[in-house]
Amino acid sequence: MLIAIPDLIDAATVARIRAIIDGAAWVDGNVTSGPQSALAKRNEQLPEESAAAREAGALVLDALSASPLFVAAALPLKVFPPLFNRYAGGQAFGLHVDNAIRIRRGTDFRIRSDLSATLFLDDPASYDGGELIIEDQFGPQSVKLPAGHMILYPASSLHRVTPVTRGVRTASFFWLQSMVRDDAARRTLFELDQAVQEVAATHGQGDATVVKLTGVYHNLLRRWADA
Repeated sequence: MLIAIPDLIDAATVARIRAIIDGAAWVDGNVTSGPQSALAKRNEQLPEESAAAREAGALVLDALSASPLFVAAALPLKVFPPLFNRYAGGQAFGLHVDNAIRIRRGTDFRIRSDLSATLFLDDPASYDGGELIIEDQFGPQSVKLPAGHMILYPASSLHRVTPVTRGVRTASFFWLQSMVRDDAARRTLFELDQAVQEVAATHGQGDATVVKLTGVYHNLLRRWADA
């Protein structure tokens, strides 16, 4: 399930993040790559434990916790601290799949990567290329969103970033472990949640049908959730 989260962060927060990260020291993006990804990856990245990455990442985490759409779509249990990368001068990331387990360097923090996320931090008109291509059941999906918008997609998906031939593409990226491991079950819960909200908007939260549907949602969540 691919879910776009529009306006996860506003223009002012995008500017704050960019002020933090743009002047920081960037390194080869392969510092977080597995052996297969390293063959396909050409970009720059903020060191994951750098002060800039931690400060900017905290702003992203605050925005995630304040987004009902993100919470409904992801049902997050654990979120890997957000990372930041950028592409320019023809840099790209070839077709790959994300590691199933992500471990924060130097700690015992680890997650099963159920979902991957990319938060765009540049105006798409300011650069050419840089599309995130995600292979899903309906074929390749091309994603290039406005600054402050985020795409959420299964970490099991093959995906790539096309070469950036003009300008710079800057983004935050991270993984999360959902309370519901199965993507089809998460999709069902998300669609049911959205339907309940639509009915509630018309008939009110106290409507008997809304109450019953809410009960169905939570009973399914109890059946499928790991936590």
